[in-house]
Amino acid sequence: MPNLVDVAYAQTGQSLSTNNMGMREMQSRAFESRNAQYLLLKAPPASGKSRALMFLGLDKLYNQGLKKVIVAVPERSIGASFDTTDLTSHGFFADWKINSHYNLCTPGGDASKVAGFKKFLLDQSETILICTHATLRFAFEAVDESDFNDIVLAIDEFHHVSADAENRLGEVLRSIMSNTSAHIIAMTGSYFRGDSVPVLLAEDEAKFSKVSYNYYEQLNGYTHLKTLGIGYHFYQGRYLGAIDEVLNTDQKTILHIPNVNAGESTKDKHKEVDTILDLIGTVTHQDTETGVIFVERKSDGKIIKVADLVNDTPKDRDKIVAYLRQMNDVDDLDLIIALGMAKEGFDWPFCEHALTVGYRGSLTEIIQIIGRATRDSDNKTHSQFTNLIAQPDAADDLVKLSVNNMLKAITASLLMEQVLAPNFKFKTKKYDGEIHEAGTVKIKGFKEPSTQRVKEIVESDLNDLKAAILQDPKMLQALPGEFIDPEVINKVMLPKVIQKKYPELSEDEVEELRQHVIADSAIKSGEIKEVGGQRFVRMAGKFVNIDDLHIDLIDRVNPFQKAFEILSKSVTSNLLKVIQETIDAGRIQMTDEEAVLLYKKIPAFKETHKRDPNINSSDPQEKRQAEALVYLRNKRRQQQVSEKHE
Repeated sequence: MPNLVDVAYAQTGQSLSTNNMGMREMQSRAFESRNAQYLLLKAPPASGKSRALMFLGLDKLYNQGLKKVIVAVPERSIGASFDTTDLTSHGFFADWKINSHYNLCTPGGDASKVAGFKKFLLDQSETILICTHATLRFAFEAVDESDFNDIVLAIDEFHHVSADAENRLGEVLRSIMSNTSAHIIAMTGSYFRGDSVPVLLAEDEAKFSKVSYNYYEQLNGYTHLKTLGIGYHFYQGRYLGAIDEVLNTDQKTILHIPNVNAGESTKDKHKEVDTILDLIGTVTHQDTETGVIFVERKSDGKIIKVADLVNDTPKDRDKIVAYLRQMNDVDDLDLIIALGMAKEGFDWPFCEHALTVGYRGSLTEIIQIIGRATRDSDNKTHSQFTNLIAQPDAADDLVKLSVNNMLKAITASLLMEQVLAPNFKFKTKKYDGEIHEAGTVKIKGFKEPSTQRVKEIVESDLNDLKAAILQDPKMLQALPGEFIDPEVINKVMLPKVIQKKYPELSEDEVEELRQHVIADSAIKSGEIKEVGGQRFVRMAGKFVNIDDLHIDLIDRVNPFQKAFEILSKSVTSNLLKVIQETIDAGRIQMTDEEAVLLYKKIPAFKETHKRDPNINSSDPQEKRQAEALVYLRNKRRQQQVSEKHE
């Protein structure tokens, strides 16, 4: 199946070049906001957030009067990103130095980690500590809140925080913000969560200065990596029967197998790893010191080096993780098989292909996994993300869940395309002949942000809002049905999602944001071409001169039409019919008696029209007969499932 998203980049080298202090483009941008008490840094994986934190933390220690820096990471393996680092030889005024006693991302229990945390707070000679999110939570309970005064608290992978009262990390953060003088640096490669709970409450989020650096800026500024592809591959039956269709062991690959609780899992993760190894070839041996598995490939006898991160025996896991940390040659490894690891903060620059089995509910997780393959490295010009997911089966009792999962997977890929595209600025076009600024689109009748809050959302949170829109249940239901009037999507459904996500906005602010979302989505998903110095964008099947754009015209275009087109190309017409009928069935209000009565009339309709009644017909009688047909087919599917399980 062809990629849903294929993006080419200019390879300017700009995102990797450094200034006279050794800072890359993103790190320099973050450093400009170094005086903020609360700073939220949103930047993609591999953009250099760890080192950006070092620059910020050291400036706060040396120049802003803060006493200590505490860095909290979600899992131990990520702690290595914050090891002692030489910064002065590249032009910075100090080095980042860690006393190994205060790197708490090491083996050991919670009690010893909390004791180490408490000792650090009392140690006048040491200023930097690295720990996990869990250690921070436990330690917070064991010390006085006032101990966080004049401390810099850096939270890596900030999307693990939630405004939910049961999210302990969120509670710790809110308490520290409310009751201490601590400075907070929050870092994330993606600000999306898999659930609908916001990361921060609106009033807390307003306190943060935001620095955003997007995927396009990063990838466009690379030296070697030129193209990125994102694709979905559908399989029937068990995924192990289809894995060899998408696993190419000539490419450096991270393969994430499904969680044991997922429908795609066989429930025996170790056997799944063994089966994958057998598909590649014959295991010759496993290195006793490193844990690397050597497999002789059946096709040509080449030795494939594999790291098994599914094996969670502590001794074995620590051995292979230690090997992964010290790898520095392209030939050190060919394949990593993982389950929960090797997503966030994991660095293997040579990785060309991130292959993920099973639907991932969180856009954060997708972005993190894609980030494993988007490091710039001289062994690759193309990176690929492939999601291998099950086709929903009409006779499956989880058909609705499967359909919903697949739709979310598709919408996630669409949103990734938005994340990977250059940003446009939208302004009101006041008169004909107005001169265009580079990167700016002027639209007649367009409402520009009138308040600071709307400006902030447009500048920093637009992709977060699109995630909420594309993963909203009602929007998902609308996706496979092109019969939904675009103006209903744009003017009725979109404002409701915006109001739900930002309840504090006024009606005028919601409208300004709505216009920005549809303009951005429609233009980014539309094909743009230049002819004779003029730019044209494809909308609703025809090219429109960008100079002639009016907000009323954009409102008549479904900004998510591409989702339907992708679904149509990605799945068989039979499967698309199952998807459509499953969703239609959920909408139809009908009794068994009415359905049977209407069903009896369908043979006469077919005799007259030589076809089944159409559910999209403007004739209400034909439409109702078609609904009865869908209703009864769905009923029959449900009965088949019941009989299968009796």
